[in-house]
Amino acid sequence: MFENLQDRLGSILNGLTGRGALSEADVSAALREVRRALLEADVALEVVRSFTDKVREKAVGAAVLKSIKPGQMVVKIVHDELVEMLGTEGVSIDLNAPAPVVIMMVGLQGSGKTTTTGKIAKRLTDREKKKVLMASLDTRRPAAQEQLRQLGVQTGIDTLPVIAGQSPTDIASRAVQAAKLGGHDVVILDTAGRTHIDEPLMIEMAEIKSRAKPHEILLVADSLTGQDAVNLARNFDERVGITGLVLTRMDGDGRGGAALSMRAVTGKPIKLIGVGEKMTELDEFHPRRIADRILGMGDIVSLVEKAAENIDAEKARAMAEKMAKGKFDLNDLAEQIKQMQAMGGMGGIMGMMPGMAGMKDKISAAGLDDKVFKRQLAIISSMTKAERANPDMLKHSRKKRIAAGSGTDAADINKLLKMHRQMADMMKAMGGKGKGGMMKQMMGGLASKMGLGGMVGGMGMPDLSKMDPKQLEALAKQAEAAGMKPGGLPGLGGGGLPGLGGAKLPGLGGGGFPGLPGLPKKK
Repeated sequence: MFENLQDRLGSILNGLTGRGALSEADVSAALREVRRALLEADVALEVVRSFTDKVREKAVGAAVLKSIKPGQMVVKIVHDELVEMLGTEGVSIDLNAPAPVVIMMVGLQGSGKTTTTGKIAKRLTDREKKKVLMASLDTRRPAAQEQLRQLGVQTGIDTLPVIAGQSPTDIASRAVQAAKLGGHDVVILDTAGRTHIDEPLMIEMAEIKSRAKPHEILLVADSLTGQDAVNLARNFDERVGITGLVLTRMDGDGRGGAALSMRAVTGKPIKLIGVGEKMTELDEFHPRRIADRILGMGDIVSLVEKAAENIDAEKARAMAEKMAKGKFDLNDLAEQIKQMQAMGGMGGIMGMMPGMAGMKDKISAAGLDDKVFKRQLAIISSMTKAERANPDMLKHSRKKRIAAGSGTDAADINKLLKMHRQMADMMKAMGGKGKGGMMKQMMGGLASKMGLGGMVGGMGMPDLSKMDPKQLEALAKQAEAAGMKPGGLPGLGGGGLPGLGGAKLPGLGGGGFPGLPGLPKKK
């Protein structure tokens, strides 16, 4: 979503950090570029003007121009103002009200209200252990009520039975009554939208609000909307009074202006962001993490949380035991690739690693994109059990059969086997004799640098399953203080992903990150 803005701001701010001293003219020139970058990213003009004025006010102060590292001070000011613009703290859905808590979803047609209703219901059911009832108030769009019913069947969440001919306000009253009788904790009202804002829509929303008395009114907006997002948010807030925003399609290639503008204009928090089509792909919005990502500082906390959600502890422990013996076959390689895909693929992981955002292009140039991994999984799937466990038995005739079965050629199979051989050699070195093996030493050294006790799995990693988000934040800060600055992890010294020749990332090209023990089981 923010790639273009990330590249532009990154190059502007890198130009500042490389200088020994800054003049007011340098700061003004940089801010002109920042202003242009934000406008090109579709951020509303009034928001850009306010942002650059605040940054200029702080950045031309004597404390900055004469500080030891003035360039880095300016980067910090830009970062802090970006966090301020997005909302200082992440705000979740407020359920602190008598049951059933009514959540009303509003927005234009096509913004993703119905799908988001299903996602929120699933999230509240799985994470908060709430009993949720979904009700469609959209009597205009053909099959809108049927769509919500299907989502209810798919996720196993209750939906209000449809009665033909009822008005939206009557359906709202019936939904609240049904939730009370059914012992539901939350009722989510999926209202109708229009292709544009008009008076009948606003009157209908106001009537539903007065009848259902919602505790939360969430405006669902498409993050690809651009400049018009500001008018949309302002209109809904003035006429209906929203309590928060949900941005959909944050995984798209839009310029991200809506996300940066809407919070600043309405003063209402962005509570959730849709990051994909699946019902589980809805994330909490953390302003500081998004600001870190926009400025290329990475987002280790989100990466750790993603790993905690997607990695099966039993498999991770079995993998660690095999690694300790120096064993690594093609089944293990396939497992590593699958775990990486579950965490957002190579691009998704790189975007969250500090200082690694710029590596994406190099990785693509080296031919290591996510399509390659899909091809590699197809190759491994076309092998027999014996071949996966013992790749040395793959001679020409077997390779020919595997290539035919996976739609690849012998060259692709040879590349995969070469990559596996390099990784297997690395596993042997990591699980080797003497002082508990290289991997154990490395992780133990990192842990002691970070001052972390209570390690699990014998490899010096904390048990992430017992940590809450605040502790994870603290862990990320400790890691940074310990030398995990942009550009890599301490104690790795050279090496690289197979075929890249850059800094080595444990686990992305090896088996370290996606296969670490001590992570909670998949929910």
